[in-house]
Amino acid sequence: MLHIPLLNRILILGVVVIGLGLAMPNLFYNRVEQANDARAAIAAEGATPERLEAAAGWPEWLPSGLVNLGLDLRGGAHLLAEVQVEDVYAQRMDGTWPELRDELRDARDTVGTIRRVDEGGPVLEVRISNAAGLPRALEIARGLSQPVASLTGGGGQSLVVSGEQTGDTAIIRISLSEAEQAATDDRTIRQSLEIIRRRVDEVGTREPTIQRQGADRILIQVPGIGSADELKTLIGTTAQLTFHPVVSRTTEADANPGAGNVIYPSIDETGTYYVLERTPVLSGETLVDAQPAFDQNGQPAVNFRFNPQGARVFGEYTSENIGSPFAIVLDEEVISAPVIQSAITGGSGIITGNFTVEGSTELAVLLRAGALPAELTFLEERTIGPELGQDSIEAGRIACIVAFAAVLLFMGLSYGLFGLFANVALLINVGLIFGLLSMIGATLTLPGIAGIVLTIGMAVDANVLVFERIREEAKTARGPSRAISLGYERALSAIVDANITTFIIAGILFVLGSGPVRGFAVTLGLGILTSVFTAIFLTRLIIVTWFDRRRPKTIEV
Repeated sequence: MLHIPLLNRILILGVVVIGLGLAMPNLFYNRVEQANDARAAIAAEGATPERLEAAAGWPEWLPSGLVNLGLDLRGGAHLLAEVQVEDVYAQRMDGTWPELRDELRDARDTVGTIRRVDEGGPVLEVRISNAAGLPRALEIARGLSQPVASLTGGGGQSLVVSGEQTGDTAIIRISLSEAEQAATDDRTIRQSLEIIRRRVDEVGTREPTIQRQGADRILIQVPGIGSADELKTLIGTTAQLTFHPVVSRTTEADANPGAGNVIYPSIDETGTYYVLERTPVLSGETLVDAQPAFDQNGQPAVNFRFNPQGARVFGEYTSENIGSPFAIVLDEEVISAPVIQSAITGGSGIITGNFTVEGSTELAVLLRAGALPAELTFLEERTIGPELGQDSIEAGRIACIVAFAAVLLFMGLSYGLFGLFANVALLINVGLIFGLLSMIGATLTLPGIAGIVLTIGMAVDANVLVFERIREEAKTARGPSRAISLGYERALSAIVDANITTFIIAGILFVLGSGPVRGFAVTLGLGILTSVFTAIFLTRLIIVTWFDRRRPKTIEV
């Protein structure tokens, strides 16, 4: 006999009410989105009258989760960037030189004088004046090598060291081994991914797609941003902050800086250039915080703070070089070159210059997010306007309406009253899909809409199986109650088997696919779950409630 316990009825209706409640904010998309953004801005930066007014546009006690619109629906920017991983090799060699120099100085009686002779790059070349000391110099250089820190390193060493005699002198050459290059490439890509993600998140964009493609490429898709150029400005700035000893100051851009030095222009003083030691004392990697501020003259500036290691090095250097100029360099431009007046041992400092408030805020964001380890080359860029996204939404809406109408008409004509019950469940099913998407903060794309349209067609499959079984049982069973009960009972195995196999396919698409394919898999998988729920539980509850009220002697399915 048909019977659904009261507790089960309450649970079924509770799930429906909660699901539709979670989906409801999407009916007021713009208002809810503005309220959410305003509340986030108030929490991060404080309240303003405009933000308070926007936040009041949607009550806090109501659900406020939304289905995020993807790049193809909302518009935005698409970039494909290639990471110049070779840049990191040169940085590693620059970092190796001070350590090698100190070690060789301790063996000066054997190796003679020491001089770096390369012009920067992936190979470090050091000349020693005593060729007879080459074996000892090679031994010292190889002592700097470390085991490769990667799963595929295979116990290899990080450095390749070689040398040759050139008359009375000798040259030592050091470069990264192939295993270390591979490990460095992987770390560089991972670090670039994380830093790009931080920079994009800093400006509050909604649901960006940032993922690795191939060996050295990164795909960046950011919905809602104005243009590809705006996105390139945000993530393309390397924000390499370094601190260099000043060798001299000049007005000649093509002046010869000398071996081991570089020449950078002043960012404030037109026509002024600084000759600096190539190897920095500190880099932005030791920064742990950067905030916009104002200097003692009330001009915009940036406060920064080092980690303990950076604070120690900074304190030691400033203690030993009081009275010497010290250049603060951002992306190969000298922001300022103050003279060290006293030891700075607190681990913090301030960057001053001709900043605007917006400029100091942007610099603080870039420094706080971290420096990109290598330059990005943009291979592909596209700006997708919101008009195209709106066209896609309209096309998806038309497809959903046509699918709805066709399915509703078919079920109504084929199964009469029971078909109308299935149609009500179908409408609720779509609402539950949007409720789940809103709850998990999923991003809806065109393939995702395709998944929903497909779900609309598949949602009635379970009901068709049940209704056909009820038709068969009505011919032999004793009474309509028994026919309905047996129809659900005997169709259950077929429903479960069909939906499990489809759910497995959706899971495979999600795991092995990427981007739009995963969006399709998500909506398909959630649609299967809601379809099974509405067919097995909700439609049955509607039919049982109708049967309890009408008590028909016969049923027509």
